[in-house]
Amino acid sequence: MQTASHSFKRPEADLSMLELLAVEYPNVDAAIAESARLAAVRTLPKGVVHVISDIHGEDKKLQHVINNASGTLRPLVEELFAETMDAEERLEFLKLTFYPAEVTERVGNTLTPPDEIRAYALRMLGPQLELLRYLVSNFSLRLATNVFPAEYRELLLEIMHAPSTERGPEFVGAMLDELVRHDRALHLIHLLGRLIRNLAVDELIIAGDLWDRGPRGDRVMDYLHRQPNVEFVWGNHDVLWMGASLGHEALICTVLRVSLRYRRLGQLDEGYSVPLTPLEHLARTVYADDPAEHFMPKGEGMRPMEVVARMQKAAAVMQFKLEGQMIERNPHWNLDHRRLLHQINHEAGTIDIDGATYALRDTCFPTIDPENPYELSVEEAKCLSNLKHSFLNSQKLREQMRFMVGHGSMYLKRDECLIFHGCVPVDADGNFLSFEIDGKSFAGRALFEEIEKVVRRGVVESQQADLDFLWYLWSGPRSPLFGKDRIATLERDFIADKTPHRETKDAYFSLIHETEFCDKVLAEFGMATDDGLIVNGHVPVKVEAGESPLKRSGKAITIDGAFSEAYGDHGYTLLLEPGRIVLAQHSHFDSVEVAIRDGVDIVPSVQDIRVFDSPKRTCDTERGQRIGHRADMLERLIEAYRTNRLHERPSSSR
Repeated sequence: MQTASHSFKRPEADLSMLELLAVEYPNVDAAIAESARLAAVRTLPKGVVHVISDIHGEDKKLQHVINNASGTLRPLVEELFAETMDAEERLEFLKLTFYPAEVTERVGNTLTPPDEIRAYALRMLGPQLELLRYLVSNFSLRLATNVFPAEYRELLLEIMHAPSTERGPEFVGAMLDELVRHDRALHLIHLLGRLIRNLAVDELIIAGDLWDRGPRGDRVMDYLHRQPNVEFVWGNHDVLWMGASLGHEALICTVLRVSLRYRRLGQLDEGYSVPLTPLEHLARTVYADDPAEHFMPKGEGMRPMEVVARMQKAAAVMQFKLEGQMIERNPHWNLDHRRLLHQINHEAGTIDIDGATYALRDTCFPTIDPENPYELSVEEAKCLSNLKHSFLNSQKLREQMRFMVGHGSMYLKRDECLIFHGCVPVDADGNFLSFEIDGKSFAGRALFEEIEKVVRRGVVESQQADLDFLWYLWSGPRSPLFGKDRIATLERDFIADKTPHRETKDAYFSLIHETEFCDKVLAEFGMATDDGLIVNGHVPVKVEAGESPLKRSGKAITIDGAFSEAYGDHGYTLLLEPGRIVLAQHSHFDSVEVAIRDGVDIVPSVQDIRVFDSPKRTCDTERGQRIGHRADMLERLIEAYRTNRLHERPSSSR
């Protein structure tokens, strides 16, 4: 009996690897056919890469920006159907394209007779197929059909060829009749709309900071999880939530404090099943008489303002205590000057910071023992224990974090772009700063790659040292995700004098205006310096102050354009197209309901950052490089067959 194994005459090192490839391509013709297909695919236009950063919980705005591909789908629709649709028809079609699920649901509630549903489906199906054919033409058929919904893949492939000489109107009509009979016609229109949107962008890259400030980080992750090809570059707010999900107590308190400050509590209790009852009990008992006037939250909600303020203060004090404990057990960080609670003079109402004494504007500390300021009180310990249990047992939070880590990294290289969230830590002269990890020092690219190892190890093993390291990534001075000398939360909360509020940025943020420095960073990460572009988020571009996201060097761009309403409600996204790199600036977005009802679109203003002499093809990209490596392996497989080092087998057929 013939087996799937391939016998070979000599124990040559590469044959075992070729044997694995031979399972998929069992003979010369199969290997040659695939090699020819790959050669053709490399000539196709490169896929569009959509880069979004600093979403900060704005799930509705994110959905619209993804749905309209940062404004690029609208001009494509207007160009393709300029002669066949009037303005009203194009608007109706755009609504369906941006929001296929919501629009088809509304149509289904409005048009109940089967003949009306059939007429609507037939009217939309034609332009949907035309747009779909245009988008599919830019992909290999294998890659495109992988995005097709599995249950309807064969049907979609059939109707992609209609109409034709042999396939007249009755072909599509028969298909529609059957779908209408089974109440699936609008479902097909919905699937086609979603497919069009998915094919408009080949890859979606999120350059960090999915949570905090905005209302629902959980829904941001839910929506991104449904995208066909998404990659994450981690930001400091992402590792904050990552550490909280793993039970790191200081990061749990930080997540709670930030969520309470902006009244973003729905993502905790409703989204992640983390009830805030233990913290509210602490606030209503231990902090019952505390005015907490400097902790008043932003926005309105069900709980009284004073209660939320006390909850925030209670979380903040626990955070400062736990951070003090953590800094003490990690002396190699050299952060002892950031342990501040023992610097409080409770009798004088002052605090010493960096050799200066400041008056406290709030001296109510009911849980701090001056003799042991970093120890949790009995009430705090009980509260934190219950909260930690909820974080550790939130299945949804755990699944979302594993997805983000599994599809994430510290940096990515796409086309000419080097993408990371924050910065490369450097000194004032542009020299890469080192940081100690596991007893060894790392700097530059090596630091980024070592951090990845620790993050993944922390998620799997949850050792205390690795979880502490996540806190350092959140706010440590040499963290590439943070890029400041300190995070002055205690100072802002308790000191009126703004002098100690200052947070000094890493020299990177001023040096990226210089061409020579940008070339140094690009070369460090193995990028070409001629056309390379550094892309980072993290630091909001002050649009209202006239700041430009493109730095003076022309080789670095910041795409944190204050996407969140709390930061300014603007937002930049970047599109890496075959012929150009485009920066899109977004404005306020009301709601999905308004967009569908009134046809309101975030129409971004766009700016060309790079325009190429000739469009980039797949062979010019990282995907093209992978295809090239696979083609090389196929050549070796063909040679092994022809020299009888591996035996051919007949291809299996259906």
